Amino acid sequence: MFSFISDPKKTRPLFASVSAGFPSPAADHMECALDLNDYLIERPAASFFVRVSGHSMTDAGIYDGDILVVDRSIKPAHKQIVLAVIEGDFTVKYLMEENNCWALVPAHKDYEPIKLTHRTDCQIWGTAVGVIRRLLP
Repeated sequence: MFSFISDPKKTRPLFASVSAGFPSPAADHMECALDLNDYLIERPAASFFVRVSGHSMTDAGIYDGDILVVDRSIKPAHKQIVLAVIEGDFTVKYLMEENNCWALVPAHKDYEPIKLTHRTDCQIWGTAVGVIRRLLP
């Protein structure tokens, strides 16, 4: 049906600005073919996917079962969502700095920040650059 797709296994049609209200003829609004790898991954050699488990980032729009796209080549910075390893356990949190003190901060009121000190065994594995979610099981 969409003859402009060169590799149907890799790309899908992208529609420009689809209304969530009254439907319009979508074929008039096709923008291009979309390859999710090209859209989500800027540096393939430094990027990987990780499935989220838990609810500590729901207020950031990251839910249990989502898949994060993580880029290891991006230098972690204040207010970025990062994948970290704390004492051998993976976690996804905001990396926050205040008064030269760093913390991994959840996006959910029921979870406490993890303050990072010189005694904390913490490694930042990468910066989250995208999230993938299925709407139907």
